[in-house]
Formats: sequence, C-alpha cells, structure tokens
Amino acid sequence: MAKAHRKLSLLEILKRVVFITIGAILMGVGLELFLVNNSVIDGGITGIAIMVSHLTNLPLGLFILIFNLPFLFIGFKQIGKTFALSTLYGIIVMSVTTQLLHHVHPFTEEKLLAVLFGGILLGAGVGLAIRYGGSLDGTEIVAILVSKKMGMPVGQIIMLVNVFIFSAAGFVFGWDSAMYSMVTYYLATKVIDIVVEGIEESKSVTIISPSYEEISESIMTRLGRSTTYIQARGGYSREETQMVYCVVSRLEVAKLKSIVQEIDPRAFIAIEHVSDVAGGNFAKKDIH
Repeated sequence: MAKAHRKLSLLEILKRVVFITIGAILMGVGLELFLVNNSVIDGGITGIAIMVSHLTNLPLGLFILIFNLPFLFIGFKQIGKTFALSTLYGIIVMSVTTQLLHHVHPFTEEKLLAVLFGGILLGAGVGLAIRYGGSLDGTEIVAILVSKKMGMPVGQIIMLVNVFIFSAAGFVFGWDSAMYSMVTYYLATKVIDIVVEGIEESKSVTIISPSYEEISESIMTRLGRSTTYIQARGGYSREETQMVYCVVSRLEVAKLKSIVQEIDPRAFIAIEHVSDVAGGNFAKKDIH
C-alpha cells in the first residue's frame, strides 16, 4: 500500500506563501522596473509573454497568466496539486505586480545596469519560489514532463526552449537586446543556484589511499569534519581497502587536499559538488 503524503502544517503553509509572495514580487519588480522598458526579456513563458505584450500593447501580466495556465493544468495532473497551486499563486502575484508597476518609470535606462539588477532580482525571485515548493514559469513543468517522456535532461530542454525564445527576441527587439537578454538569463540562473542551494556551497570528497586511517584522523582533528569509511576493492589489484568519505565547505577543499597530500602524495582524491546537506553530523566540530 502506498504511503500517504504528509500534510503541510499551518506554519509550513504560511512560510511557503510568504516566501513565494516575496519571490513573485521581486520578479515583477525586476521585469517592470528594469528589463521590459529596456527591451530586455527573460527566458521561458515569461519571455514569450513580454514579446507578445510588446507587439499587441496589451498588459504583460495578462499574457503571463494566460500562457502559463495550460502548463499549470498539466502540472496539476502530472506533477502534483501542491506544486501546481503554489506555482499558480506565485504567477498570479507576479502578474498583479507587473500590472501595478506597468506605468512606473524604470529605475534606470542604462541597459547594462538594467541587465545586472534585473537579472539579480529575477534570480532571487525565482530561486525563492523554487526553494519553497513552487515556480514562476511554466517552462519548468514542460521540461519535467518532456524529460520523463524523452529521457533528456531537464536543463537541456529548458536551454533548447530558450534558444528559440532569444532568437525570436532578436527579430522583435533587435539583436543587441537579444544578447543582453541572454546575459540576464545567465545571471539569473546563477543567482537561482545561490538562493536554492545556499551561499555555503558544500563538496563531497572521496579519498583512496593505503594510509586511510591516518588521513581520516587528520581530517577529523585538523578540519573538525566527520569521516566515513566505505568498503572497496581494487579493480586491478583485487585488494580489499577502505575509502574515506567526507563533506566539507567549498572554502575547506584546499586545506583538505593539503592534509591528504602531506600524508600520501599519491592518494586518489575525487571532489564533487553537493547541492544540499541535511541531517547527520555535518556541522563542524570545534577544534581545540
């Protein structure tokens, strides 16, 4: 029998509503007060809405809502009610924000400043929405569903969609604006990563060495990080050994490599990005 989904508590729902609201307002501000009036667009459904709004002189918020509704309906059926409703709420707030700010004079008419600050606001807004269980654009829903059907990575699908959108922007706004839009989108994706994953980026490290016990002890005493032994067997030598596994912050990677190489200069070290760390005893211990 399938396990029932845990219901969100009132506090969790309130927290989700507050942060998705903030995220949607930030995105609306970024669009209307920085990007749209400078002929710079976002990617995804929002980018299409900006171009259609420009060509028809009708409100941007109207098209953002209308163009996203079909994908929200699909998301409701295929991905989940909570995600779809959170996304619908965020898109409504963003649409209303763009409408309220439509006649407000933009903060700057300098395109480079508009790209920088608009991209940061877009990334922060979308990042907050994603972090708290929603989205502000139906492109992610399309990408998730196409990925399930075709086996393509979600990121690759979004990239292909945006290549088409930014190419169309070149014909609508001119190629300078299209290139500025690409820079905005790139900046926004980097800010999204920071907001969703946190500034304190973590790395997982796997170390293979005959001196695994000494290395493990040094990491714990000198870095204050816990380590784990993983049973392994050499593919060539067929000898049983132990791998040392640990998670450190980005700033500690250099020191960890130095510790390992002091003990065994020939040690194998594999370092990978960790998008999130929760539970266990990741918190750093005091070193006396």
